[in-house]
Amino acid sequence: MEKPRFSTIKGNSPGYYALVTLLGALALAGFASAWCMFSQGHHVTGMTNAIPWGFPIVMAIYLIGLSAGSLVLSALSSVFGKAEFKPFSRIAALLAALLLIGALMCIILDWGKPERILIPFYSMNPRSMFSLNGMLYSTYIGICFVYLWAMFNDKEKLVKLLGFVAVFWAVLVHSGTGAIFGFVGARELYHSPLLPPSFISAALSSGTALMIIVLYLTFRWTGRTLDEALLKKLGFYLAMFIAVVAYFVFIENVTRSYWPANYEVQKFLLLSANKYSLVFWLGMVGCGLVFPFLILINPATGKSIGWILAASALVIIGVLAERYVIVIPGQVLPMELFPGMTVTSEFQDGVVNDYSVSLTEALFGLGIAGFVFFLYVVALRFFELVPEKAVAAGEEGVK
Repeated sequence: MEKPRFSTIKGNSPGYYALVTLLGALALAGFASAWCMFSQGHHVTGMTNAIPWGFPIVMAIYLIGLSAGSLVLSALSSVFGKAEFKPFSRIAALLAALLLIGALMCIILDWGKPERILIPFYSMNPRSMFSLNGMLYSTYIGICFVYLWAMFNDKEKLVKLLGFVAVFWAVLVHSGTGAIFGFVGARELYHSPLLPPSFISAALSSGTALMIIVLYLTFRWTGRTLDEALLKKLGFYLAMFIAVVAYFVFIENVTRSYWPANYEVQKFLLLSANKYSLVFWLGMVGCGLVFPFLILINPATGKSIGWILAASALVIIGVLAERYVIVIPGQVLPMELFPGMTVTSEFQDGVVNDYSVSLTEALFGLGIAGFVFFLYVVALRFFELVPEKAVAAGEEGVK
């Protein structure tokens, strides 16, 4: 097979400048929202002392998942022998690095004191997942850029080695992110040994869905040839990942519901018809699992690029809903400090709290996403990331 011929894009069309301007405006709106939160305090958001992790943290773990899934897909050719996907490896590796940078920005800009960023590095605590993840995330970004450098310089042996390292580290990073929540025994809706592997499966589904959309739009807008068979194969992988996510979601909730101590929290999340139940059933289960899976396994729609793109968009929305369901309801419900007793105080202990995403938080999350794709679109103009043609193996080879 011929090696893919990568090149930059011209980036001088009105459409390109309009896209860069739009993404830049979103990024500025996000930074303005971050400054508003920093200068005025978190009272401008929907967060409270009872719910200190709001939509910025939802976006952080969401972007981490997209990043991990993208990095695994970038290694399809070097690690898993899928040579037909080699034309996508540079795009996927770059997006993996940019998405994790965006995730870390969500965390750092949400802090009241972002200057404390170096504390996890010189005050290492091996029993703290936050301390461990600081090391994992920074190393992950370094691996992504070294991996990209090796691909740009056609160092095939190094690319293969780094591909293995990248896949291992992506799994480790997202396992660590899941452990942040799964290791919290004090909150019933957090504590679960299934959260690390569940996070990984959701990362693979959301990362694959994002890559399908990004690849389609990138090749179409740059006038490059993209074989639809490659997108259909990614759609097949997406269906498999969705099935794995559904399995973990089912087992985790059945396990929780089995224990009498969890009856009330499970009823609150699944059967109370509150907004969290709606996000769970309509967003996470409907958009993230059922509807896209039915689209992808149906012979009439699973071979249609339009329907595959629609299914991918649903998965992206659904996994965001899944991240919301993981982060928020677990804080809304009060911790049971004294089992079997009712706790009341002027500090609203024992009270079910409420949280809604504020406009400031929504602009913050949208702005970080806009900044990530602003960098991606600019990078297309200056770096050889996109191949001139990508076709399925067995037709013309990979060119």
